[in-house]
Amino acid sequence: MFEYNYYGFGPILKDYLDYHKISQSDFAKRLGITQKHMNEILNNKTEISVELMLTINLITDIDVELIWQAEEEKRIFLYLKENFKDEKELKEYLKTFSLKELEDRNWLKFKDEKSLIQVCMDLFNFLAIKNFDTFNDYSKQTILYKKNSQADMNKVILWIKHCDSLIQDIDICKYEKNKFANLIHDLKTLSLERFDENKIVKCLNKHGIYLVIEDALKGTKIRGCMMVKADNPAIYLTKLYKDKASFYFALYHELGHIKSDYNKAKSKIIIDEDERLEKRADLFAINTMIDFSIWKEIVNDKDNVVSICEKYNIPVCFATSRLAKEGYIDYASKLYNNYREKI
Repeated sequence: MFEYNYYGFGPILKDYLDYHKISQSDFAKRLGITQKHMNEILNNKTEISVELMLTINLITDIDVELIWQAEEEKRIFLYLKENFKDEKELKEYLKTFSLKELEDRNWLKFKDEKSLIQVCMDLFNFLAIKNFDTFNDYSKQTILYKKNSQADMNKVILWIKHCDSLIQDIDICKYEKNKFANLIHDLKTLSLERFDENKIVKCLNKHGIYLVIEDALKGTKIRGCMMVKADNPAIYLTKLYKDKASFYFALYHELGHIKSDYNKAKSKIIIDEDERLEKRADLFAINTMIDFSIWKEIVNDKDNVVSICEKYNIPVCFATSRLAKEGYIDYASKLYNNYREKI
């Protein structure tokens, strides 16, 4: 059972009419509604329309925000009561949304942590959804992600929504597909410099692409995702990358999705697509970091990897990281550790 009931605006209006000695029939006439409709409002047997809320506000001193709040609490209470057998079950479900971490990281401030109804209202507002059913439908229809659990999916969407909030005030130019090569050229130039997150973000913004680099919630396995906001691509990356090579691989991977899956990303958030598309994005990243012909030269002459990278203006860490990943050298080798660029 739920400990409290939420009765909506009806009892508040009834108290107001009693206090001001206004008859229900007289007030119904002022509102332009029938007596039957008035009774339904006072007894919480109907929803109050926005138009009627504004009318009540106009002819009384009752704040429309108070009316909306009371009606919203009632709506959500009835929904929760119908979908959860008791408060214990609801609290267990809410744990999948990492509420404490959301607040600790200042992603979301709860107005009243003791009120489950208010907590749900704040969560729905943050996620921009009507209720948990809408949330689950949105997840299934919009997120292309092979989730490991519902909790993981919930935390992923919370992270995406937080990243969405970080791009709201960013003004960027129009994205032009035919200038994609110019972006890659600029990124290759940046990759030769010391890692600078702000420079990389500005570079992508200059080319009409949003980029957010933000830690995911604890326990989340997501590393990055790509979508389209209006007509501008957006890339969100987590901070799981500890060196420059792994970061650029992740960035180029998402850029590979922009190059190949831009139209799909207008209606879907691409996190972990089917294996074929993921391999295509990986291949784009690998070949963008080091062209296939240059890679063959490096593999055939590993002792001169540094001079080869300098010859072709490739960060040495890109080559040594790939050599280690593909088993040509050991991660404990001097070559790998001497040129690894931590970030």
